[in-house]
Amino acid sequence: MKRTAIVLSVLLVTAGLGVRAQGVHLGIKAGANLFKVNGESFSNEFKFGYNVGAFAQVNFTPNIGIQPELLFNQTNYRTGTEFSSIYPNGVGDVEGKLNYLTVPVLLNLRPIPLLSILVGPQFGILLNQDEHLLNNTKDAFKKGDFSLVGGAQLNLASLMVGARYVIGLNDINDAGTPNSWKNQGWQLYAGFRIF
Repeated sequence: MKRTAIVLSVLLVTAGLGVRAQGVHLGIKAGANLFKVNGESFSNEFKFGYNVGAFAQVNFTPNIGIQPELLFNQTNYRTGTEFSSIYPNGVGDVEGKLNYLTVPVLLNLRPIPLLSILVGPQFGILLNQDEHLLNNTKDAFKKGDFSLVGGAQLNLASLMVGARYVIGLNDINDAGTPNSWKNQGWQLYAGFRIF
């Protein structure tokens, strides 16, 4: 409930800012994720997932604005074979996925109309739990994720393409051990501005 209130608050503030902004645009986007869960006994390789959702561009000036988004993001991971010896009730060599509903709220800096530099926080709500990671059916991952996002985007009229890096700032380990787990990885995407 608390997370829903945060997401709604961000969207309401964004909508309120749009009334005074010089231009508001809406669009859709989709792309590939190259993510991993960074932590002891997780595979260090990035795995393919996907992202899909909608965005708004709220321009305060021709060079500065914000770009809030609402995305479905998938993180795929693999545990190492020694996972069960490090984590009580853990299962080694598991391939799993985490599906998040994420809300990045990014500062959009445009040094030239063709290029945007995007940076800001991202709030995530975990939509699923991988039930094969721990034998005791306890949830292994926390329900919330907070990340920092940075990247660049090419603006080609109504089309945009971009790349960004996402680094988790909070520990998503809910397995009852002191080891820290964090999401991180690359997002590649294309979007289309509807209006």
